Amino acid sequence: MAEEEERKLQFAPFHSLADEGFWRRFCSLKLDTLGIDQSPIPITGFYAPCSHTQVSNHLTLLSESLPPECHEQSSLASTVIRGNRNRCPVPGILYNTNTSESFHTLDKQSLLKAEAKKIWDDIQSGKAEEESAVLSRFLLISFADLKKWTFHYWFAFPALVLDPPATLTDLRPASQCFSLEEAESLKAACNEWRSSTPSSDVPFFLVCIASNSHATIRFLRDWEDSQSAYQKVLFGFYDPCHLPNHPGWPLRNFLALISSRWKVEKISFLCYREERGFPNLDISLVGEALVSVSQAWDDPQFIPKAVGWELNKGKKVSRCITLANSMDPTRLAISAADLNLKLMRWRALPSLNLNVLFNTKCLLLGAGTLGCQVARVLMAWGVRKITLIDSGRVAMSNPLRQSLYTFSDCLNGGDFKAVAAVKSLKQIFPVVEAEGIVMAIPMPGHPIPSQIEDSVVKDCRRLQELISSHDVVFLLTDTRESRWLPTLLSANSNKITITAALGFDSYVVMRHGAGPLCSSLDSTTEAGDALSTRIHDGGNRLGCYFCNDVVAPVDSTANRTLDQQCTVTRPGLAPIASALAVELLVGVLHHSAGIDAPGEIASSCYSGNNEQPFGVLPHQIRGSLSQFSQMTLLGHASNSCTACCATVVSEYRKRGVDFILQAINHPTYLEDLTGLTELMKSANSFELDWDNETNDEDETFVDI
Repeated sequence: MAEEEERKLQFAPFHSLADEGFWRRFCSLKLDTLGIDQSPIPITGFYAPCSHTQVSNHLTLLSESLPPECHEQSSLASTVIRGNRNRCPVPGILYNTNTSESFHTLDKQSLLKAEAKKIWDDIQSGKAEEESAVLSRFLLISFADLKKWTFHYWFAFPALVLDPPATLTDLRPASQCFSLEEAESLKAACNEWRSSTPSSDVPFFLVCIASNSHATIRFLRDWEDSQSAYQKVLFGFYDPCHLPNHPGWPLRNFLALISSRWKVEKISFLCYREERGFPNLDISLVGEALVSVSQAWDDPQFIPKAVGWELNKGKKVSRCITLANSMDPTRLAISAADLNLKLMRWRALPSLNLNVLFNTKCLLLGAGTLGCQVARVLMAWGVRKITLIDSGRVAMSNPLRQSLYTFSDCLNGGDFKAVAAVKSLKQIFPVVEAEGIVMAIPMPGHPIPSQIEDSVVKDCRRLQELISSHDVVFLLTDTRESRWLPTLLSANSNKITITAALGFDSYVVMRHGAGPLCSSLDSTTEAGDALSTRIHDGGNRLGCYFCNDVVAPVDSTANRTLDQQCTVTRPGLAPIASALAVELLVGVLHHSAGIDAPGEIASSCYSGNNEQPFGVLPHQIRGSLSQFSQMTLLGHASNSCTACCATVVSEYRKRGVDFILQAINHPTYLEDLTGLTELMKSANSFELDWDNETNDEDETFVDI
């Protein structure tokens, strides 16, 4: 009995190796393309003949083993994975589950049986003779924990079970089985086969020896011609195994094909192995096996049993790999930061355009309570390009309310806020492209002494350049007049502009409308004046922060007590307003009309057009913490606005910095220019006639 066991043909199992690049690319495919789809994924593995006397080759998965992602389809649609002498491609299938529980409860036996049936069908149909790599078809099941960069997986190499088992009658080094002439001719033939493009990656073949000792390597489809044309025919295959007493796993299904298709019972085979890329007949093996399968194999409905789940240290358990420890910390931070955004696209927001968010350049005017919060929320939404402008320094009272600063930023007189904020942003997310600019914003009502006029002019020009070079401007300063110049410059450049302002327990968040002169019409004409309130599609242009004012902005800090000069607000107010400001921006960026998107109010969200992925896109949001209330408002642009009307923008375009200096030094100039002065005079001259006649019957009513 022991002697009979020794003669049973035994095979060295296949071993797998999944490269880190495979798992990284699978993460990208899962997040960006597959989402929650658990459909099987066709993949390609690679292996080569054994090339070392002490180490077997593995079936390897590389990054190119996976199918192309959506954005790669156009360029790779016609690309067929081809191997070479060092990479023989083998078809496989990947079943990835969305949960760990699903992974552990997969019906592994059924999956293995299904893949084995594909191999059997390929044998019966003759496909395996044309594409012999299908004999080594494999299966991979996995669960990817994308938060931890951990992957649980299990390979199977389905092998059809011969019943009864094959009997080994001879197995020896190939160098002992051929004459000197045959051996030299065989090595030359193998070199030619391995060097030829059509055959180098074909893992199963026929070794044909003629009567004159000349060796030829032929494809499996040539079996009928080869058996009668040559003195000796061996069935060769690329053997990944290095063991001297056992052939490798691919031989199992090869024997099934030979016995089932060609009814050969005494099978001579060559386990082809190499050393340094050349045939080595000392480590290659030649064997002879007796195979006699049962009559059931002739039944068209018959499917042989199959084995093949890979063992892990001798046990039938899955493997686990963690990439987090081997990844660059910065790259890991990027992947972790993008994870939540990409998961949104699985179910909640399939239309979320991450490229738009990643590439949007945001300019934040003010690095205080609002500026810090807005910068944080922008990064959470995937915005990577942020510029902050502020001239102040970090005070001891700031870190508790302004989230980007710490106690150390307050020491030695305090660091500049713009600089400290950028440093903090890069500590939070190292790849953010943040820049801090220390600069004061010129303001109406704050006259400019002649000795610093050149410096102010320089600041005005630099601010214009910054606004022109960014896509979005956030107005987050703590005084009304400091928002005037950025509003004017944004309207002139037609930039998306978001304002957030705080009271003690109330806030307003709004987006400004498009610039008034974004048409080719001459703004000095009557038609051009109409552009102040109309946009190109005929709708009303949305108003800016100053459109409801009937006076020009002036110095709001003069003659004020300390509590009126400081931004005294309830601590919870700024995070709410900041979050709403960024959410408003994201809505605009995803709206088909962009900056020209019409203002909506909450009550119309589902009664009108509800096709926008982010829901209602309001013009203004006003809230009160004392009432725990919030409402959306709509306000159109004013022809007399001191910041964004066509008259003001046109005057700025004509006079440039001279106009700005006059507006700053003489605030009433803006009122005169826009007609607000005449409007107020008209209002003051308007008299109400009171009817003082009363009667005894009705003394409680007054007629106006």
